[in-house]
Amino acid sequence: MPVRLRLTRVGNRKNPIWRVVVADGRSKRDGRVIETVGRYNPQREPSEIVLDRERIDAWRARGAQPSEAVLGLLRASERSAPPERAEPSEPTP
Repeated sequence: MPVRLRLTRVGNRKNPIWRVVVADGRSKRDGRVIETVGRYNPQREPSEIVLDRERIDAWRARGAQPSEAVLGLLRASERSAPPERAEPSEPTP
């Protein structure tokens, strides 16, 4: 069973919202899913990308292959993530 990370469409006509899901590679685009691991709303400004990185990494470790679109979302979410702030150093007297 080839497992894929891919997008499935939800939302209304001319108002797409996409879910990032784990699904069997042979199932239909909007067919049966194993787990939902995120969402993407291109209608918002800026686009809303919400991903559960921990679950995505777990599925990728088990051999799940992301689609081209999901790879793009992963890269975009890395760029838009706020940088982690280091703890402030104690001032020297």
